[in-house]
Amino acid sequence: MVRKLLVLLLVLTTPLAAEAQPPGKVYRIGFILTTAPNELGHFFKALAEGLRELGYVEGRNVVFERRFAEGRQERLPALAAELVQLKVDVLVTGSNPVIAAVKQVTATIPVVMAVSRDPVGAGFITSLARPGGNITGLANEATPEIIGKNLDLLKEAAPRLSRVAFLWNPVPPGAGTTKNAVESAARRLGLTFQSVEVRGPTEFESAFAAMIRERVNAGLARAKAEGKTLGRPRNDDAKQRAAVMRPRKQGIGILKIARTVGAGTSYVQRIVAEIEAAAS
Repeated sequence: MVRKLLVLLLVLTTPLAAEAQPPGKVYRIGFILTTAPNELGHFFKALAEGLRELGYVEGRNVVFERRFAEGRQERLPALAAELVQLKVDVLVTGSNPVIAAVKQVTATIPVVMAVSRDPVGAGFITSLARPGGNITGLANEATPEIIGKNLDLLKEAAPRLSRVAFLWNPVPPGAGTTKNAVESAARRLGLTFQSVEVRGPTEFESAFAAMIRERVNAGLARAKAEGKTLGRPRNDDAKQRAAVMRPRKQGIGILKIARTVGAGTSYVQRIVAEIEAAAS
């Protein structure tokens, strides 16, 4: 990705270099990302090395203006405006929320998308072949249908797959289109689809809890349909004791018994130990 980005930066700065520029012109490259600074040190190191090979040395004829939202997307508009006020020669963006923020504040500064999802559907560019305007760059998912195809491959690799949860942020432009493509693919494959929205880092815990809860509910419904006994066995319940001890006497292991009766292995193990101790 870094190599492709270097090519794009070179193409965009070449017209600037061809114009009459004062001796010792220093080009300013602005970066605006949603992450924290320590998460992309390797990226900036590789980019600086690649630019050096092209004759652009940081601190001599090129300066990097780096801005990081550190996971707080509400900061993006102000960061984008700040870089525009610095009159950078080119802006490098990462992810759709950043591109959307930059698009709102400049229509003239060249913008390179280091990564984007469905840039056409998001309204960033006119087409992949002819972007138009001041935005160009890379698309990690050129169209939503590609991620739908990923679901096809997953189903092929795991034929018993019956449910799929889609974790997504509904805020960025184009996100809804991608979610709809995945949901359509799931419906076509006969999969149960669960949409789980996450708008920020603080929502991940509840999102995963929702996915686990949905999976458990589905498992309970399936077990009931198959006539399985649910709930933890109780030592003072003859029916439950029999449900545990009958397979135990047949030499069936604790794990399989626990799965059959729908209880935890440690709980079943304790019940078996109590009953066997009472019988000895």
